Amino acid sequence: MIIVLLIILALVLFLPFSVKLIEYNLEIFLFIMGVIAAIVGNVLTKSLVIKALENPIAIAVVTLVAGLLFQWFAKPLEQVISRIKSNVPFPLFVATIVIVLGLVSSMITAIIAALILVVIMKSICLDRKSEIRLVVLACFSIGLGAALTPIGEPLSTIAISKLNQSFFYLIRLIGIEVISAILFLGILAAVLIHPSQHHEFLHSKRKRDTYETFILQSIKIYLFVMGLTLLGAGFGPLINHYLLTLSPHILFWINMISAILDNATLTAAEISPQMGDKTIKAILLGLLISGGMLVPGNIPNIISAGKLNITSKEWAKFGLPIGLCLMIVYFLIIL
Repeated sequence: MIIVLLIILALVLFLPFSVKLIEYNLEIFLFIMGVIAAIVGNVLTKSLVIKALENPIAIAVVTLVAGLLFQWFAKPLEQVISRIKSNVPFPLFVATIVIVLGLVSSMITAIIAALILVVIMKSICLDRKSEIRLVVLACFSIGLGAALTPIGEPLSTIAISKLNQSFFYLIRLIGIEVISAILFLGILAAVLIHPSQHHEFLHSKRKRDTYETFILQSIKIYLFVMGLTLLGAGFGPLINHYLLTLSPHILFWINMISAILDNATLTAAEISPQMGDKTIKAILLGLLISGGMLVPGNIPNIISAGKLNITSKEWAKFGLPIGLCLMIVYFLIIL
């Protein structure tokens, strides 16, 4: 069983980068892999099926409703964004996008922050390379910032619940590390992102969204989250057998698997009230940072990549190096 699960893990990691058909149908692929992993892991029970069916409902509905609202009010929003961009130096503008979305995501949720990012990206003129970089940096920031309160994302909700802690526990525990990372990502955006000098922009190639598009995107996100739920449960035996007895420093690096697995599931499996703050901090930071490396790693990544037509390969080309640099820095801090 363990060998088959490792094979599935390898397929999930590498096939989206090497097979075009899978790259452009990532949601369906992950859903299929999730079903297979749950069967192989012998965890495909009625309760898991119900959980897998229920988990994606909230995000799919919020994505659909918020997408429709943003669509209806797109023009005034784009005008406001364009006006701000015209009156603010460009490096400060892109840094503000990354920093503000990261900081507010813990209160407005990672989903809403990601949808706001999509609206912003459709309102500014960047070449493809710059837009992908800005989206990846902003999603790293949103994924990190959303973890500071239990309403920001599922990982923080589960952590607070399992540890039986107060609303502000995670801010006290990892607030300094998360906020410093968000500020760093904002500075990085100011340095690396430049306004396009050409007239061929990524968003100009996109067709205007229709109601059918919004419905299809919501269905894809539903399947995506359902697949991640099944994958996380399917890999439960592997996690329980090999990971839970490891030191926090090793777990910090092994938790890079959250780049393709549901980090909320890994949080539920790994965190215990008997752990000290240092151990919990190492586990959470490893999960949060690596969540930005690949498209499946975080809900903001999934939403942004889907709506802005960013492929897994394009995301990984920039997301992996940024994530690895952050992992090294924070590993040294933890040590």
